[in-house]
Amino acid sequence: MRARKVELIKQKAEYQLTVDGSPFYIKGAGLELGSIQSLADYGGNAFRTWRVDNGEKSGREILDDAQHHGLMVCMGLDVARERHGFDYSDKKAVAAQLATIRKDILALKDHPALLMWGIGNELNLHHKNPKVWDAVNDISKMIHRIDPNHPTTTMLAGAEPAVIKLVSKRCPDLDLLSLQLYGDISHLPRYLTKSGYLGAYIISEWGVTGHWESPCTGWDRPFEATSSEKAKHYQQRYVDYILSDKSHCIGSFVFLWGQKQERTPTWYGMFLENGEHTESAQVMQQLWTDQRPPHPVARLIDFSINNLSSGDSIRLQSNAFCSATVKVNHSDPVSLQYRWELLKEVERQKQSDGGDFEPRPETVWQQITQGTRHPNGAESLKFKAPANGEYRLFIYVDDRHGGTATANLPLLVESLPICD
Repeated sequence: MRARKVELIKQKAEYQLTVDGSPFYIKGAGLELGSIQSLADYGGNAFRTWRVDNGEKSGREILDDAQHHGLMVCMGLDVARERHGFDYSDKKAVAAQLATIRKDILALKDHPALLMWGIGNELNLHHKNPKVWDAVNDISKMIHRIDPNHPTTTMLAGAEPAVIKLVSKRCPDLDLLSLQLYGDISHLPRYLTKSGYLGAYIISEWGVTGHWESPCTGWDRPFEATSSEKAKHYQQRYVDYILSDKSHCIGSFVFLWGQKQERTPTWYGMFLENGEHTESAQVMQQLWTDQRPPHPVARLIDFSINNLSSGDSIRLQSNAFCSATVKVNHSDPVSLQYRWELLKEVERQKQSDGGDFEPRPETVWQQITQGTRHPNGAESLKFKAPANGEYRLFIYVDDRHGGTATANLPLLVESLPICD
C-alpha cells in the first residue's frame, strides 16, 4: 500500500487541506460502529473514530472498509483520560502509552485511506494536570518522525479561549486543533477571537443541543428536541458556523453517524436502533450533495400528553388514564406507522459523562398504531400511567422508505392527585 500525502497548506490567511495535491474539504461524520456504506451513499467523504480498534473491527479493517467506499479516516488514538484515573505525572505510565500508540502508527501509517491522526478525545474534560498536553505533544512529535504524510490534531471539549491558549502553547507540534461544540457553537467566532488562535481547525463533533445545555423539568431531567427541531439545528449550524469560516475551518465531523444511548436512545444519533434514518440525516445529505431527498421523512409538528408538551413538567397520577397525541406533516399520512414506547429514565448514578458508556433504560411497554386519515394530521394513544417513578414516552413515526420522525416527553408519576 502507498500512503497518500495529506498536507495542511496556508495561502495568505487561508488554510486548505490537500490529499495528494488536490483540495479536500472534510464532509465527515463521527462513525464508530455505524454504516460506512451509508455515509458514502449520503455524500460524506470522511469519518473519524475514537480509537484504533472499536471492539468489532481492527484499525486496518476500518481503513480497508473506508477505502472500499471511497472515504478517508481521521484515525482516533485512544489517549488515557485523567477523569478515568490516569496520572500524567507517572512517567512510566506515560512512556508505556507512547510506546503502545507508536505500534499503531507503524501498523497503519501507509494505508491510503488514512487522512490524519486524532490524538485523544476531550482530554480537557475535568482535567487538572497540564502535563497531559506535554504527553499529547510528545505523541505528535513521535508521529511526525515516523509518518511525514499525515497531520496531527487533538479533540477538545468545547472551545474555551483559555483551553485553546493552553493547548496551543503546550502542543506546538500539532498541525491543527479540533473543537467539539453543540448548542454552544453559536459562540465559536467569539471564542476564537478571544483565544487569539489563528491556525486551522476542524469541528470534530457538532450537532443537536447537548443534554447538559437543555432546559430541564422540575425534577431535573432534560427536554429533548423533536427530530424536526434537530434537523433545523443541523441546517442552521452547518451553514452559519462551519461553512461560514472559509479561512480557518477545513471541515467537520457531524455527530453521530449511527446510534447511541446518552440520556435517551434518540438524542444524538442520526439513525435509530433499528437502522432507520432521521430527518437530520437527510439534511446532511442535502448539505453535502445539494440534492433534495426523494422521500422526505415526516415533519413532526407537536407531541403532547394530556395537552402538555415539551417545556412542561408533566406530572401524572399513578394508574390514571392519559392521552398522548402526535401531529405530523407527511405526503402520505395513511402509510405511516406509529410506535409508542414508555421507558424508565436512566438511573442517575448510571448517567454517562463525556460520552462514556451508558446503559439503555428499561422498557415498560410498547404499542403500535397505524396512520389514519385524521383531518388535522394527528394520531392519539390512550394509556394508563404506570407506577410511581420517572419515565419518558417516545413516539416513532415510520414511513415506507426507512425514515422515522421521533420525539419524547419526560414525565413524573406520583401517587397523589396533583394540586395547584
